[in-house]
Amino acid sequence: MKDAKVIEMEEVVIRFSGDSGDGMQLTGTLFSDATALFGNDVSTFPDYPSEIRAPQGTVGGVSGFQVQFGQKHVTTPGDYAHVLVAMNPAAVKANAKFMNPGGTIIYDSDSFIEKNLKKANFITDNPFKECNLEDFSKIPVPITSLTKESLKNFDLDNKSVLRCKNMFALGLVCWMFNRPLSYIENYINDKFLKKPVIAKSNINVLHSGYNYGINMQHMTPTYIVNPAKIEDGTYRNISGNQATAWGFLAAAEKAGLKLYLGSYPITPATDILSVLSERKDLGVKTFQAEDEIAGITSAIGAAFAGCLAITTTSGPGLALKSEAIGLAVMAELPLVVVNVQRGGPSTGLPTKTEQSDLFQALYGRNGESPVVVLAASTPSDCFWYAYKAAKIALERMVPVILLTDGFLGNGSEPWRIPKIAELPEIKPRFANNAVTFKAYGRNPEILSREWAIPGKAGFEHCIGGLEKNTVGNASHDPDNHQINTEIREMKVQKVVDMIPDLKICGDNEGDILVVGWGGTYGHMISTVRELRKEGKSVSLAHFNYIKPLPKNTAEVFRKFRKIIVCELNLGQFTGYLRDKIPGFEYHQYNKIKGLPFTVNELKESVYKLLKE
Repeated sequence: MKDAKVIEMEEVVIRFSGDSGDGMQLTGTLFSDATALFGNDVSTFPDYPSEIRAPQGTVGGVSGFQVQFGQKHVTTPGDYAHVLVAMNPAAVKANAKFMNPGGTIIYDSDSFIEKNLKKANFITDNPFKECNLEDFSKIPVPITSLTKESLKNFDLDNKSVLRCKNMFALGLVCWMFNRPLSYIENYINDKFLKKPVIAKSNINVLHSGYNYGINMQHMTPTYIVNPAKIEDGTYRNISGNQATAWGFLAAAEKAGLKLYLGSYPITPATDILSVLSERKDLGVKTFQAEDEIAGITSAIGAAFAGCLAITTTSGPGLALKSEAIGLAVMAELPLVVVNVQRGGPSTGLPTKTEQSDLFQALYGRNGESPVVVLAASTPSDCFWYAYKAAKIALERMVPVILLTDGFLGNGSEPWRIPKIAELPEIKPRFANNAVTFKAYGRNPEILSREWAIPGKAGFEHCIGGLEKNTVGNASHDPDNHQINTEIREMKVQKVVDMIPDLKICGDNEGDILVVGWGGTYGHMISTVRELRKEGKSVSLAHFNYIKPLPKNTAEVFRKFRKIIVCELNLGQFTGYLRDKIPGFEYHQYNKIKGLPFTVNELKESVYKLLKE
């Protein structure tokens, strides 16, 4: 006990890493949830391979889960890990470059054998020297053999025993960071309610890992990270995809409508479908279609029938939905399309994050086919932008594309649950006067038509993909097409009245304005805060409303000497700004590696611009 090392820190980054079958995603999720319940602010980054079960022991098959938690507001999962939990040599090799100098590596010493070293393409029998990790604190723990020892009295086969290894690692890390085990125990008991032996074995191994930490205090440091000071309210740890689903639930409740989701499973958007499929108690209808086209066209049918209609997808799925989005534009029906962006093109990098679908969302349809485009910034505010997307669609009778991404969808953070009374009203544009009703008669201020639900006498009308005249009959008149095309674009532009002005994080004028959009917010705000602490004249303008842009965008830009646009693509938002907000020189910093930004690389890009 005299040799026990206790380290107090404001924030800590842990990375759990192992084979895709080692349960690292579950381990990281349970630790994050327990940490959030403890009172720390949390941000997570699940990072797993595209293959369902990649070759065991290889670097390509490594699955990781990174979490940063602290006693102050945490905006990113962290650039580099203070603690790495490595279940095999491949995990060490894959994560060496993500380690914080002086960090701690806890590894399963039982797995560091010649066969596994070869699988990970190590040349020597010293993987830490090959990865330049000799100066790091390394804690060998025989996780596999200790797991077997703790389960020797359980009637389990070897495969089932080895599946419990992640619980040993979790128990050890919970001891190191003083995390309570009660939440994890309750989760395991609920998950294996019908398999009590499995539940008991996992809990037994969890406690074995925790007790191992107690017994080995002389070699295993403990960390103190005090709870964060937060606003009063009820909180829960929530992922971006779950927040998106809940945002739509709240919007349907507030609008007094049934919620319909027509979707086709696709990584990383499938969780939205999964979450909503569990809410039949709230009247939600979900349809797992045979393909992307069936998913969106069923949603268009639901919109015609008077539902809050949603369809979800990712990357290549949005391409398949493009023709039907054009149909929703022509029919002027309220529809929300969620695109959880991933690496492309084609199948691309299904489990990795990217922002390269912006042009597709803005322009990826035939003809002049304008839609409203929004982008969420953090896992928890996916709730708000899902709600806002539904509000715009229902009140302006226009399709809305909501862009999130793999980093937001899979990542999580604490979220204060709002009361339904706190949310803005949603007033769908229902047609109520059969005498004056015309299918494409418009409100002169917002240019939106009325929503006539089928089955109501006096509101019968034609609808479809052909151009229509005011009463809803098909029309091939060239002047009518010109007028309607202009109206559909102006209708989208008039949505600017529903969106707030662009706000600046930092001073309203200065040397550098860092510009971003969507899921890069956490890394960008952290970058700007650190630069400002260093005395740099740097501010941040982060966009959630893409089409239309906020009214004051040009006014904000004029007050800065230089503008740098940072995005996870080759410059799509930069090109869009050059088109819509001309007259400025837009510098760029782009990354397209399937990974989020790091604060360090963003700072370097600003340093470089300051020197020019």
